Amino acid sequence: MGYVSVPPVVPVHRRGASKSPAGADAPDRQLSEEHVSIAQNPLSVEVTLPREDVALVTVAGHLDLDTATEFQAHLANQLHHGRRHFLIDLSEVPFMDSSGMNIILRVYQEARGLPGSVHVINPTPAVRRVLDLTGVSITVPISDKPEQALELIDRQHASEAPDSRGR
Repeated sequence: MGYVSVPPVVPVHRRGASKSPAGADAPDRQLSEEHVSIAQNPLSVEVTLPREDVALVTVAGHLDLDTATEFQAHLANQLHHGRRHFLIDLSEVPFMDSSGMNIILRVYQEARGLPGSVHVINPTPAVRRVLDLTGVSITVPISDKPEQALELIDRQHASEAPDSRGR
């Protein structure tokens, strides 16, 4: 007889939900009980568009093997919709392993081919240490604020634009 691996399930009781739909008191064990799968390290990703070709991707939570696929899907979606520049805000990421770092490097390579860019915004000290120790901070620019990264993008555009004589 084999065993099947399932995610942990925890019953959740809501306060104030001790009445049945008809209004009668329900036994305690029948309190609005739900089974909720508990993710080890939930990740929150929010995408805003400061400009049409720029995605500000704000990440909160652990960026690791368990959550990297979700992060990658958000970035791939933005590439698919024509974003060339990525501002990745890691100010609410207390932990990042090589999975998260590899995704940042992958989107960096894809964006450069467009041409585009990737900028890390305000990483936490632990994440900054990982970026520094691995050399990623040498390749991928790090800014304190999104506005600083947008200025770098503008300067890059200005230096690539031909001068008034068409050069």
